[in-house]
Amino acid sequence: MKKACILFAFLSVCISCKKQYKHPHIEIETVYGDIELELYPDKAPKTVAAFLSFIDSGYYDHSSFYRVLNDDNQPINAPKTELIQGGIWKTNYKKAVQIKGIEHETTRQTGILHLDGTISLARLAPGTASTEFFICIGAQPGLNYGGENIADGQGYAAFGRVVKGMGIVKKIYAQNEDNQYFDPPIPILKIER
Repeated sequence: MKKACILFAFLSVCISCKKQYKHPHIEIETVYGDIELELYPDKAPKTVAAFLSFIDSGYYDHSSFYRVLNDDNQPINAPKTELIQGGIWKTNYKKAVQIKGIEHETTRQTGILHLDGTISLARLAPGTASTEFFICIGAQPGLNYGGENIADGQGYAAFGRVVKGMGIVKKIYAQNEDNQYFDPPIPILKIER
């Protein structure tokens, strides 16, 4: 009985020791290491809710980082962007095209700018973003509302930032690519809260 009480007390302490955060944290587990991000539902509620629902549904299990933008793989006369992009587009295209777009939350609305380590949703037109996301390498003001990197001027929906593992992001960024696509794609084992 005494051993059971000690075990219960130990487990209770371990459970209460789990770090609590003001904002949700997620971890992207890759073959190169883990990337921890903090999300801001108070500023970008629709984007964060959708992203967390995709995580909880297991959509990102066995997905990938598949795209990279750097100074060398973009047209000379175009505004430059540096980022890595991931999601399920390359690993589960059928699921990706079935997901309804998320209402666009601009950086003007949220106040979350595209700085080094910012996570944001990839999209075509406003309201078409879903499972595909990117992480900025360095400040990317052209991706903000009114920025020069997207013709409609609405920017992209930033919703969090890397708090641990930016070295892993940069290691992924430096991998082999061919015409803006990693060759081969970088496996994401899973994303979890």
